[in-house]
Amino acid sequence: MTRFALSSASVYPESTPHAFLYAQRLGYDAVEVMVGMDATSQSIPTVARLVEHHGIPVCAVHAPCLLVTQRVWGTDPWVKLQMSAEMAHEVGADVVVVHPPFRWQRDYAAGFVEGIAQLEQTTGIAFAVENMYPWRTSRREMQVYLPGLDPSEDDFANATIDLSHAATAGADPIAMAERLGDRLRHIHLTDGSGGPKDEHLIPGRGVMPVGEFLERLASTGFAGHIVAEVNTRKAATTAQRELDLAESLAFARLHFHDPGPARTGSP
Repeated sequence: MTRFALSSASVYPESTPHAFLYAQRLGYDAVEVMVGMDATSQSIPTVARLVEHHGIPVCAVHAPCLLVTQRVWGTDPWVKLQMSAEMAHEVGADVVVVHPPFRWQRDYAAGFVEGIAQLEQTTGIAFAVENMYPWRTSRREMQVYLPGLDPSEDDFANATIDLSHAATAGADPIAMAERLGDRLRHIHLTDGSGGPKDEHLIPGRGVMPVGEFLERLASTGFAGHIVAEVNTRKAATTAQRELDLAESLAFARLHFHDPGPARTGSP
């Protein structure tokens, strides 16, 4: 069954425990833990206690792949992924979300596709590689990820589509999902304006075909996780942040529905 989950990144600058509170209060099915600078997110026992206390499962762990988390759980990227899998096992998650390597991580990038496949085999966890985007300035565009921006173009068994990343890259998420087929395991539900910045707008507030994307997924029997990963940093109050998170969940439930088999007779 598809789970509608809340990424702990969506409550920043509040912390991981707040994500569990919002998820419980608003009716989300699960939480995706973004392992970041928040010390709680780095502690496997603490995350396990949050699951038990709130009765909200963790469906996925987002490995610390960002520039600002380059030293979280050490500097070896493979160790970070092993730790992410360990957290996933401890809290009952079945997915680790991972970004492709930065271009300057040459050794890591050289064996990334094969290494991810080996990790999946040894851990039993799906490592869902996420689509990314070029970095842009007013004068130039830089491709900073290897092997590429689009996981459908490489031999990954599992992938994540992030709709804000697709907006920034100028990519068509519906076409990407079609190329991935059954390899699409995980969704970061958000939106974007198509500009050079990765915005993570509330779904429906940008230019991406988010509603149509969800409807297409439902029609194909998608059974992965749909995770609200939105930017609520500009929310002036806790109440406004809660409204943004509630709107994201309502959007997901509205557009992701299985029309079921065609019926004959009177409605």
